[in-house]
Amino acid sequence: MCTRFHTAIELIGGRWTGAILRAVFTGQHRFAHIRAAVPGLSDTMLAQRLRTLEAHGLLERRVGAAGPAAQIEYHLTLKGRELGPVLDALIDWSHRWVPLPDDPRS
Repeated sequence: MCTRFHTAIELIGGRWTGAILRAVFTGQHRFAHIRAAVPGLSDTMLAQRLRTLEAHGLLERRVGAAGPAAQIEYHLTLKGRELGPVLDALIDWSHRWVPLPDDPRS
């Protein structure tokens, strides 16, 4: 197996990672907004995944001064943005092949 493929699939295929990336792609940049966009995701797991995505160069953490507390936002890097077509293809595939949990055809 190709080491690069294995590394990539382990990175973006980790639990919650795809949903977090999708949230950032759809305009959710602040911690609380990302958490709200991904039901069931704990603060601890979100913090861990954001650190991992930042460490791998997919997200960048931006600190802005707004009022008494700093506002932290997460934005896609070029490397992260290039995952857009990959995520779109996966979404298309899932709409075709993955039944909804309450779908009686599943």
